[in-house]
Amino acid sequence: MKTIDLKGKWHLRNRDGSWDVPAQVPGDTHSALLAAKKISDPYWGENELRLQALHHEDWIYEREFDISLEWLDEESIFLEIEGLDTVAEIFINGKSLARTTNAFIRHRFEAKTFLLPGKNVIRIEITSPEKAAEAEAKRLPYPIPHGQFPIQSQHRNLLRKTQCHSGWDWGPCLMVSGIEGIRLGATSLGRIESLQVLQEHARPGGRGPVTLTVRCEVFSPKGGESEFSVDIDGKNQTTRVKLGPGLNALTQRIEISKPRLWWPNGHGEQPLYPLIVRVAGDETSRRIGLRTIEVVNREDKHGLSLEFVVNGRAIFAKGANWIPADALPQRVTRASLDDLLSSAADAHMNMLRVWGGGRYESDDFYDLCDEKGLLVWQDFMFSCALYPATTAFLENVRQEARWQVQRLRDRACLALWCGNNENLGSLKWYPESKSNRDRYLVDYDRLNEGVLGAAVRELDPSRLFWPSSPCGGTNDYSDCWHDDRRGDMHFWSVWHEGKPFEAYLDVKPRFCSEFGYQSFPSLTSIRTYAETDQWNVSAPVMEHHQRNPGGNARITENMTRYFRFPEGFENFVYLSQVQQGLAIRTAVEHFRRLRPICMGALYWQLNDMWPVASWSSLEYGGKWKALHYMAKRFFAPLLVSAVRKKDGTIEIWADNDTVKTVASKVRVRVHDFAGKTLLTLRFPARLRAGTSSRLRIFRPSELLGTDTKTDAIFVTIDLTANGTQIQNELFLTEYKRCTLLHPKISLTIRGEKDGSFVLCLQTDAPAFFVTLDAGEIRGEFDDNVLTLLQREPKTVRFIPKQAYGLKKLTNGNFRRALTVHHLRGTYT
Repeated sequence: MKTIDLKGKWHLRNRDGSWDVPAQVPGDTHSALLAAKKISDPYWGENELRLQALHHEDWIYEREFDISLEWLDEESIFLEIEGLDTVAEIFINGKSLARTTNAFIRHRFEAKTFLLPGKNVIRIEITSPEKAAEAEAKRLPYPIPHGQFPIQSQHRNLLRKTQCHSGWDWGPCLMVSGIEGIRLGATSLGRIESLQVLQEHARPGGRGPVTLTVRCEVFSPKGGESEFSVDIDGKNQTTRVKLGPGLNALTQRIEISKPRLWWPNGHGEQPLYPLIVRVAGDETSRRIGLRTIEVVNREDKHGLSLEFVVNGRAIFAKGANWIPADALPQRVTRASLDDLLSSAADAHMNMLRVWGGGRYESDDFYDLCDEKGLLVWQDFMFSCALYPATTAFLENVRQEARWQVQRLRDRACLALWCGNNENLGSLKWYPESKSNRDRYLVDYDRLNEGVLGAAVRELDPSRLFWPSSPCGGTNDYSDCWHDDRRGDMHFWSVWHEGKPFEAYLDVKPRFCSEFGYQSFPSLTSIRTYAETDQWNVSAPVMEHHQRNPGGNARITENMTRYFRFPEGFENFVYLSQVQQGLAIRTAVEHFRRLRPICMGALYWQLNDMWPVASWSSLEYGGKWKALHYMAKRFFAPLLVSAVRKKDGTIEIWADNDTVKTVASKVRVRVHDFAGKTLLTLRFPARLRAGTSSRLRIFRPSELLGTDTKTDAIFVTIDLTANGTQIQNELFLTEYKRCTLLHPKISLTIRGEKDGSFVLCLQTDAPAFFVTLDAGEIRGEFDDNVLTLLQREPKTVRFIPKQAYGLKKLTNGNFRRALTVHHLRGTYT
């Protein structure tokens, strides 16, 4: 098959010609205007507000291309286009080829009769998304409400485009348009339309030979004969096939006798088998991970379970929610995705939830998840809204669902299809649905089960279709928002309701797929959007870069619950990140202690799409917040934790996510804030594989004595196993009540030949949440947010990123960039 890639340089203008700039494909309108210096940086200050008028512009992409006479001899010449965002009409040589209304579909249009030998012109006219949404709203017989955010483009739920382009409580309102991929193809014999690879494992748990059934759909313009070839694992299997005009279904079976199994991150390796299929002069490829996956969803004495089982092994899902990596899609590259996903894997995550208000991610994203062992909970792209059930809308979504299921179903990382984010719960949000729930529930079911569920059941029946997140499973239409007994739970009481962190300990979710707490990004990120005169929590720019109403007030108020209020904006930013990390640590350690009742913790959220105060653990651009460093510890395969119960008893727990029983030694120490060790207890612990174990229960008098006040001491717990020591700590009252000494922290730095830096830290008094920051020098520490004790130095390594001037980095400029914060340093 012949192809012409139409990516590259295009021309972009608006309808009246007042904007006229070069553009890139893949790319988006706003990125093109920014590159041409026609608009200012939408992320700086409050510039976003000045760009809202762009949302009412119609845009025209145009370019020329050449077609040879040889091409025109082919029976079929088609235009293939992906990510055309959103309502558009395609013209070739001035003639209308097709209209599109969905950014989530791969379109293929027959184009031969539109083409000329030599120069041709393709023009794509994209209607303003705001105008298109307004027109759809006027056609509806009754209103279809959606969630509202501080800066909002209305009726986004009526368009099949990335929902958070319209604004969210962590994202800007930038209604970009654009094109992701476009090419011409020509064939007389045929082209591959879809591919499916089914796995049949000889024995449970993926052990033994694996038989692959390769199903290929081929469109042939007029029919003919061809070889149908399958290559995998050093084997080639070829058969001769006869193609009829139209769509042809071809099948081959091939066995892999000694399969190497694919495992989630932390449970084993991720071998991927290259598969190449050739037929009718066309070729497509996959990388196949051999594994079994089952979602256990059954009634038990605790309610309704939700558990992922891979290769026969129950997996505690550890991870976060994923949103689009940038509000300007053109900026997202494989390298930027790799950076974010590597950070997830480095923090011992094994699952990401691709959230339903974003986009079905690029092939690069799923490639990287396959490589890194990151399971994907895949939402369909519907979120925080009700949606139409008109015939046209349902048909549009049907095509979207079928394409996306066929595109992603062979991915080793793909664990589950979910119908939407919070749409079931949203039936109780709006006056319209409260007063007429039946009408909107029927609409919900026609879309969710009638279209999305049907597509999964037909095209990917081996995977579970989970109706909504959160929900109580199939055929449960109740509001499961605060029900911790059934299915998955979104627990937002600590943030949205202002409850203390200890409220996490009051719920026992079967699987917590959303919970979160906000912080500010680092000063490094803040400098990218605010002048120093705006470095104040209530300054206009700081409030503009906080999209959750009351968010800054909530961060500030909660500091007074646990901490002495910080002095100065830099300390405020640091303490906001410590506070965020503590909130999520409290939740995750508790959820892990609940195993096997709870089998998953996905916090909100992993990443940001612009620089902003938010729930993310990775700032825009990938810099690790304190939360991400803490996640590396609380998601580690071996975890030791302590919790003080309401009756005053102190419990010591350990979690073992590995596949082997571990022999360990535990040390529990009680210290005063001058650094004196008041009590030391040691005991062995045998940690069974895949379990959470309560190791000890201590009465208050056993650890604290009879006269010791809880504000005068703290507890450290060390677990030593396989030559590695894991440490955690427990304060017995709020940090603000404890009289902390001013520690003097000494620091030595040694540069290594590999470009990394080794730092040794020592202190003369206990120091808490000791956080190292390398400023604008990109890279990560292998450990951070530390507790330092006297006579117990800690060594950490900083690993710069090669892409950011590693050769120019010396001990001197690294030391000058480095800052060290600790809890006692936030107030005088």
